[in-house]
Amino acid sequence: MSWKYFSVNDLIKRRRWLYPLTSIVVAISLCLGTALPSPAIDWFPILIRGAQVLQLSNISERQEVELGRQMNSQIVGSEVKLSRNPEINLYVEEIGQRLVQYSDRPNLKYTFQVVDNDSVNAFATLGGFVYVHTGLLKTAENEAELASVMAHEIGHIGGKHLLKQMRQRAVASGVASAAGLDRNQAVGIGVELALNRPRSRGDEFDADRRGLKTLSRAGYAQSGMVSFMQKLLQSKQSVPTFLSTHPGTGDRITALKRAINEQPSNGRAGLDKTVYRSNLNALR
Repeated sequence: MSWKYFSVNDLIKRRRWLYPLTSIVVAISLCLGTALPSPAIDWFPILIRGAQVLQLSNISERQEVELGRQMNSQIVGSEVKLSRNPEINLYVEEIGQRLVQYSDRPNLKYTFQVVDNDSVNAFATLGGFVYVHTGLLKTAENEAELASVMAHEIGHIGGKHLLKQMRQRAVASGVASAAGLDRNQAVGIGVELALNRPRSRGDEFDADRRGLKTLSRAGYAQSGMVSFMQKLLQSKQSVPTFLSTHPGTGDRITALKRAINEQPSNGRAGLDKTVYRSNLNALR
C-alpha cells in the first residue's frame, strides 16, 4: 500500500475550496430540514418537474399505461356515465379478455368498460382502456358483431394510433417543447382526441386489419365485422356515431371482404342471435 504525504501549504490550499463547499452543504441541509412557513416556495414540484414532462416519441409502456389511467379518471369523472349493471359489465369484460390474448399486445393489462349511452359508439385510449356504449350492444345482432367492434378498438391500441395523433396535435398546437410535453397537457389532448377525434383513413384500415386477425384467432366468425358495418350503413336512421368518426366505411368493407377471401377462417363463434339476446336481457 502506498501513502501520499501533504505539506502544510497543500492542506491550506485544499481548505480554501473545502470551507465554501461545506457551507453550501450545511445551507441546503438547513433549508430541507427546517419547517418553512406557508408562503415559502414549494420546491418539490420544481424538483420533479422534469419527471412530469413526457417525450411522446419515446414513451415507455409503463408511462403509456399511467397516461391511460389518468385519461380514464378524467373521462369517467366528467365525460361519460359508466353502466352499473354487473352482468353486462362482466359479459363485455369476458369478450374483451378472450380477444386480448390473440391481439398484438397480449401482455398489456386491458380494461373494458360499458358506457351507459344509447349512441352507437366505442372508443379506446392508451394503455389498454376500451369503452363500449350500451347503444352499440343493443344494435349488434350477435356476439361476433360486438366482438368485431371491440377487436377494432383493441387494434387501435395495438397500433398506438392515439399516441401518434397526440404527438401530431401537440406539435401542431405548439404546446410541445424540445424537452417534451407536460403530462397534464398530454392527458387533456388525449381525452379530447379519444372522444372527438376525426380518425385518419390509414389508422382505420390498420385497426380493421389488426382487429380482423384478433377476431379470427379468437374463433369468432369473420363475417361479424362486415355484417355490422353493412347493417349500420343500410339503416334508414342517421349515420351512427361509431361510423361518423370512422371515414371511408364503404372502402373498409371492401378491404375486409378481400382480406377474408385471402385468409378465410373456420371460426364460427358468436353467430347465435338467441344466445346473444339472452346475455343482454339485463339491459332491458
